[in-house]
Amino acid sequence: MKDVAVSVSHVSKDFKLPHERRNSLKEHALSFHKQTFEKFHALSDIDFEVKRGEFFGIVGRNGSGKSTLLKIIGGIYQPTTGKVKVNGTLTPFIELGIGFNPELTGRENVFLNGAILGLTRKEIKAKYNEIVDFAELEKFMDQKLKNYSSGMQVRLAFSIAMQAHNDILLIDEVLAVGDERFQRKCLNIFDAMKKDKSKTIIFVSHDMQTVQRFCDRVLVIHDSTTKFIGDPSRAAIEYKKLNFPDMVQETNTDSDSIARKDQRPGTGKIRISKFDVLDADGKSDRIISFGKPFTVSFAYEATENIDDVVFGVGLKNDKNDSIYGPNTEESRFQMNIRQGQGQITMTVKDNIFSPGYYTLDAGFFDADNTTCHDFISVKDALTFVGVERHGYVYVEPKWTITER
Repeated sequence: MKDVAVSVSHVSKDFKLPHERRNSLKEHALSFHKQTFEKFHALSDIDFEVKRGEFFGIVGRNGSGKSTLLKIIGGIYQPTTGKVKVNGTLTPFIELGIGFNPELTGRENVFLNGAILGLTRKEIKAKYNEIVDFAELEKFMDQKLKNYSSGMQVRLAFSIAMQAHNDILLIDEVLAVGDERFQRKCLNIFDAMKKDKSKTIIFVSHDMQTVQRFCDRVLVIHDSTTKFIGDPSRAAIEYKKLNFPDMVQETNTDSDSIARKDQRPGTGKIRISKFDVLDADGKSDRIISFGKPFTVSFAYEATENIDDVVFGVGLKNDKNDSIYGPNTEESRFQMNIRQGQGQITMTVKDNIFSPGYYTLDAGFFDADNTTCHDFISVKDALTFVGVERHGYVYVEPKWTITER
């Protein structure tokens, strides 16, 4: 347990929702019947651990239970069943206004909120200018907090929270309130924390690009239960399935996903009977993470012997742009097909493709590329996942600068 920062063990949370609303003591006194409630299951049997120094993401649609879970970890709510164990000190950055007094000035709130987070007055004094500079609120520190915009309050709260000595930081999607410039500064802080593993961060967000960039693992919650927990790229796919079910299609890799032989072009002397997509471990998986190798395997049947056959594969994105189109002739890989059944595989060492859903084209041709023996086209056959990048492909460059 030494390497575990937070342990959430089979946590469930129920709320009682009244069937009628009573806002005053008079309404309660005049009501002669007992008020009835409906039980709402906000969380059901959530179970996971977060390791020390880990950047752990929690995602899900609105109302799925993300913020409730974060408040339970932060000790704001108590679970109905299950246990939460926190090994270390904790800073909750969950809800706008927590730890602030709107009637006090920004300067006074720095000392108040800093004290709540465990900083001494001497430490706050030493860090005061750094806090104000980061929040970019030098001109407003002597104004009352109630006159601050929500974005200004977020900037001040985050700036103070970053100075706390606590081991664990809980961050809800309140950062979305800040402007683009401030968000960029926050992301730079995240970069530094991720590199030196100085804090354990549990991060709730709808921004899947940020989640994939920073998180080591991600929990996807749906209808109060665990939908997925693991690799951020996989979590992004699961999240898209929840929000856009029609965009993510589970494509079969067997012959059912290939058009019938008599409906396909070609002589029919060679026919593709099956294709499959394999990940780096050789497991069947059409979802490939950025930078990871993958293999596409094609089973075929030949009715006769044919020499000097060319086999080609093409990938097209969802805009029908041709992105990748290697063939055996370009690779100087000679193929002589013998009558019967066989298999050809194409392995790509690195997935450099932009995230998205790709159509797979494949076909057998003669040496002059004038005669087609078979051709298939399967929509959404491959899904590439990872952080969004500019362009169709991304190859990591080597940068240099020379001063003259």
